[in-house]
Amino acid sequence: MNEPRPDMTFSDFQQLIRNMYLPKDVARGVDGTFMWLMEEIGELAAALRHGTREEQSLEFADVLAWLTTIANVAQVDLGEAVYRKYGQGCPGCGQFVCRCDDAEKP
Repeated sequence: MNEPRPDMTFSDFQQLIRNMYLPKDVARGVDGTFMWLMEEIGELAAALRHGTREEQSLEFADVLAWLTTIANVAQVDLGEAVYRKYGQGCPGCGQFVCRCDDAEKP
């Protein structure tokens, strides 16, 4: 595999994580990997409150990596899933600039 670029796609990143960690990730399973994701989310929360911009950036990357790991174990293509969910606009109102009521979820 070629060296990753700073502007890699979801698919590129998912493949990178797959190449680096898949056997370990499959052995750990979704449940074990989910617990690591939750730990990283806690670290991101702490960095957002008290960390530097660099610490925050690295924690965002960790959260994304662990989420991607779960997708790999569950055999979900993140690029395809993101496109299906958001590629045609907001899932609530269908617009590319969301017009959903602020009380609604998206």
